[in-house]
Amino acid sequence: MKKETLLEIILGTIGGLVFAIGMCMCLLPEWNLFTPGVITTAIGFIILLYIIPVYRKDHPRKPHGPINWGLVLTWVIGVVGSLIMGFGMSKVMVGEASRMDMLVGIITGVVGLIICVLNYPIYSYIKNSDK
Repeated sequence: MKKETLLEIILGTIGGLVFAIGMCMCLLPEWNLFTPGVITTAIGFIILLYIIPVYRKDHPRKPHGPINWGLVLTWVIGVVGSLIMGFGMSKVMVGEASRMDMLVGIITGVVGLIICVLNYPIYSYIKNSDK
């Protein structure tokens, strides 16, 4: 493993954790830490942005080839699955959830999770069918 790759991993981990803690500070009203949360989130975002020059220094630009539509479809499916799963999680976790909210949230979350899990086999199928 190269030193730059290890630095990218460390920066990504620390930046992601600081960003996530800052978001929790902002979004949980019980903590009463909105302003420090915004500052912490900004610091985490700056740490994450610092990965870009580190990555570009070690990985020079390659000439662009044709668009890989299988990869584009994989990203779209992943984003849609994550949004569906997040909707289900928020339906269960936010406020005083009734039985119906819990049921709808759990079913929606599981459907989103299944979409995310099936994303890789879909990509593998598309990639193998292109050959």
